[in-house]
Amino acid sequence: MRRCFRVLAPAPKLVSHRGSRCAAARFSTTGFDLPDWFRNPKDDGSSAGFDDEEDIFVLPTEPDVSGERSHGGGTRPLSIRPGCSATASHEDAEFEADVDEVSRILTARFASPEAILIAMDCCAIRVTGRLVDKILTRFSNDWVAAFGFFMWAGTQGGYCHSADSYDSMVDTLGKFKQFDLMWGLVNQMVELGGLVSLMTMTKVMRRLAGASRWTDAIEAFHKMDRFGVVKDTKAMNVLLDTLCKERSVKRASGAFRELTATIPPDESTFNTLVHGWCKARMLKEALQTMEEMKQHGFSPSVITYTSMVEAYCTDKDFQAVYCLLDEMRAKRCPPNVITYTIVMHALGKAGRMREALDIFDRLKEDGVAPDASLYNSLIYILGRAGRLEDANSVVEEMCRAGTHPNVTTFNTLISAACDHSQAENALRLLVKMEEQSCKPDIKTYMPLLKLCCKSQWVKILLFLVCHMFRKDITPDFSTYTLLVSWLCRNGKVAQSCLFLEDMVSKGFNPKQETFDLVLEKLEKRNLHSTHRKIHALRTRVTTRKHTSSFNRREGDDGGQHCGALHNTSGLER
Repeated sequence: MRRCFRVLAPAPKLVSHRGSRCAAARFSTTGFDLPDWFRNPKDDGSSAGFDDEEDIFVLPTEPDVSGERSHGGGTRPLSIRPGCSATASHEDAEFEADVDEVSRILTARFASPEAILIAMDCCAIRVTGRLVDKILTRFSNDWVAAFGFFMWAGTQGGYCHSADSYDSMVDTLGKFKQFDLMWGLVNQMVELGGLVSLMTMTKVMRRLAGASRWTDAIEAFHKMDRFGVVKDTKAMNVLLDTLCKERSVKRASGAFRELTATIPPDESTFNTLVHGWCKARMLKEALQTMEEMKQHGFSPSVITYTSMVEAYCTDKDFQAVYCLLDEMRAKRCPPNVITYTIVMHALGKAGRMREALDIFDRLKEDGVAPDASLYNSLIYILGRAGRLEDANSVVEEMCRAGTHPNVTTFNTLISAACDHSQAENALRLLVKMEEQSCKPDIKTYMPLLKLCCKSQWVKILLFLVCHMFRKDITPDFSTYTLLVSWLCRNGKVAQSCLFLEDMVSKGFNPKQETFDLVLEKLEKRNLHSTHRKIHALRTRVTTRKHTSSFNRREGDDGGQHCGALHNTSGLER
């Protein structure tokens, strides 16, 4: 297994931004039971309680559990330790401790994956498939940390990477456009024998297409058989779906013309193309593809029609939508729950609530069972209209029908509560998610963070950021931008710079106005050293944007298709 991790470069020097003072002053959230400072934020003075000289906020990496305690009352405390409970086994506790130890090391800023190999040498943990999967998931938005750990884990005795672990690492490298490393890993999977699957190549093609390297994605399909993956109808459909989802339906159509000379299409092939044309708002081509579908002996299905319905909904052409629904019924291809959900949601967003509710009634009359997505859409429509009690009634009906609320249900309720300034209810929903073991995502936190910014609740904001990180949820572009801008405008320029630096290290390119805001505040405070650092960061982002634009043009003309693991010491985070 060790031969899989040939590192050609000398190990570079570790680059760490973690100071001893910062580490000691890490913001911690232990038990949480809607404390008084949340109920009465204006009386708490929290906005003034975090001053730059005394309170230093560092992006959280591990919880401080020394002060955890039980709380009275009926509400379960909201903890930042994921998956921890009083009944956790000794094995689970050891696993969580190992995850925290690895995370502590990886969250230091390293210049390259090779540097992590050195840092991990002193880490005395037992490597298991479960641990590797957890770390690769946690650091999926930090390719240097993920890949460095992946290389190190592969050298540990008694452990070999599974095909799933390889696929996960291939996906992360592709997400950050490290295509030479990605292809090198695929080649290693071939050398080990039998590890490359259609799932692997799906991730490769999706990441290439996502980087606008559509020609490379098509070329990856053509050389699948070299990796032991059959080029059949299923594989062709994956390629077409990838191209359509990445805004290249015309290339998908061209690939279809070429490939169907040797690979027979099926119903899914045509449905994929129809959906692609509809997403591109090219309805004439979608209708032509439906005719071609019939010529090949396939009748348009509810999936085909639903793509057309969605396109008309996007255009707010509800007259065409109703006509198409009638046509579906006439052709004995009645709308399904997905069709109804799309129509109801579109009507609700267009402010046509009465019609949206009529669609819900019609669905029941047609004997179609509502699913979680339809209930969530109805909750969204009611919440948007301020009818929060009705939205909660829908949740109760949902539970009675045996459909459990999912993360989208909670996100929709939290967003509606925040929109209507029901802050305590919004946070209680976060507690309820934990009680029901429903893992939040970034959309859970965004409305809560916005509400904190609007209300100047610094203490709650930092609590939520800590809770988010401990749930292995990395901020997206919008969340980072919100945090950087708001902290900067409210005198927390040091914390703002931390998030800005972390944002860039995760591969995001902040807007120039975000940099301008931070640089202006630094200049006013005469923080010249930090000003130079952020200015250099902006230059680096500008260079990265130009390089990415050039690579897209190169990729569409062909570009490099594969490579081996190579020197990454020049790639700094």
